[in-house]
Amino acid sequence: MRIVSWNIRAGSGKRATGVLAQLLAWQPEIIGLCEFRGTSASQWLACELDVAGYCYQLSSINSKLPAKNALLLASRHPLQAIKTRGMPRVRERWLMAAVDTQPALTLGLMHVPNYTAPDLKYPFLASLLKMAKKWNRGPGLLIGDTNCGKRGLDEEKPQGPRFQREHDWIVDMEQHGFADAFRHLHGNRREYTWYSHRNNGFRLDHAFCSPQLVPAIAGLQHAWGSDSENSSRRDALSDHAAVLIDLETDKI
Repeated sequence: MRIVSWNIRAGSGKRATGVLAQLLAWQPEIIGLCEFRGTSASQWLACELDVAGYCYQLSSINSKLPAKNALLLASRHPLQAIKTRGMPRVRERWLMAAVDTQPALTLGLMHVPNYTAPDLKYPFLASLLKMAKKWNRGPGLLIGDTNCGKRGLDEEKPQGPRFQREHDWIVDMEQHGFADAFRHLHGNRREYTWYSHRNNGFRLDHAFCSPQLVPAIAGLQHAWGSDSENSSRRDALSDHAAVLIDLETDKI
């Protein structure tokens, strides 16, 4: 089973047709989109995914602020939204669902606020860590744009102490049994999923697997979307690479 998580950048806009084509080319069973919006391009994308067979959908759009970044889960399998106490409070940036697969999977899609909003970011991370510590939902995947990484490993050029709290959060998630799927498979390999305006690379997009799901991790790759009209541009479809995780569910 393939699951794709992708920050599509500001609702995708004029890039929506290319984003759709790339998503379908990856052939996932479940799609998680960050920076999905209530605007026309995003809504067109959701409708086209429905037509393509991803008819089970959940979104975190704020109807009063349709242009605000939110999330979309689109699946070939039935989804049931999960809301419990202690989940992150930034409602547009967190979705959790039970996925009707065999065995059942709990999927959390996140878009963690960045460092410019520390009053939102660090409580959000604390909520995720508390959830991981008390996890009792069986096979679980927490995936999305975390705006976090490990110092000296998930940053192309050292950022000094600014990344320390994010580094510590990832370490704590791992200590609570949630494996960083990329590191689980690839060790200390360096790859980056986002580049700053100074062309400094960071791996900000992650997939964390609960202890029950770790044996099922069969593959994880970071993939930049390809646009035939701008084939030479890494960021032709988005400024983020997508995370493609493949699971062998019979190993759960």
